[in-house]
Amino acid sequence: MDEPILNIEEREAINAGRWFSALSPSLRHDILRCAYVKRYKDGDLIVARGDPGEEWTACAKGAVRVSSTSITGKQITFTYVEPGIWFGDISIFDGDARTHDAYAHGETTLLCVAKADFHKILAQHVELYAALLRLQARRSRQLFGLIEDLNTLPLRARLAKQLLHLVRSYGVTSLSDSSEVRIGLQLAQEELAQLLGASRQRVNQELKAMERENAIRIEPGGLVVRDRPALLRIVEADSDRA
Repeated sequence: MDEPILNIEEREAINAGRWFSALSPSLRHDILRCAYVKRYKDGDLIVARGDPGEEWTACAKGAVRVSSTSITGKQITFTYVEPGIWFGDISIFDGDARTHDAYAHGETTLLCVAKADFHKILAQHVELYAALLRLQARRSRQLFGLIEDLNTLPLRARLAKQLLHLVRSYGVTSLSDSSEVRIGLQLAQEELAQLLGASRQRVNQELKAMERENAIRIEPGGLVVRDRPALLRIVEADSDRA
């Protein structure tokens, strides 16, 4: 059953979001005043490809896996939406259907604004137009970067880059060793492979190589990054050769 309000940690995740925190206090207030909370269990379908765009949404806890399925049945994962990130505005703007499936990854909480309320806020706050343009520009830059990496970097460098991103977004510093950071987002190697557009076998080989180099440690519960500078050197070395 959906709870009517965010808990303290969820509200902090929303307020700390880079994009949301840059909005004026009055705009943030009006967004939160109209918003409602939805909670999902791991693996629940949030929206399906082809659904109408009826909500503007932010992740407050957990993650949202954005994916699609090819005609051969292959699962393709594009990204994991992390806490503090807003999405769903594209379908509301252009009126077209959702382009991808979205699933809850872990226990997930979403903060939602109905389409009608979204347009009311736009009418009352011209500031939101410029803010959404900045958000779209950031997404475009990220997309171009991903395309460039896919076409110029070997899997080893792309994997190292992805691990560094996951550490920034979901890193939990070890209490016993401050140099080690556990990736809090639980990703199976198959899920990590889908995110990188590679086979699980190749990703497994690269992870084991990084473990032998003491850059990471593979544990049953996930991955621990032991040496972030080592991962960065992998990215920089392969970028120089590209």
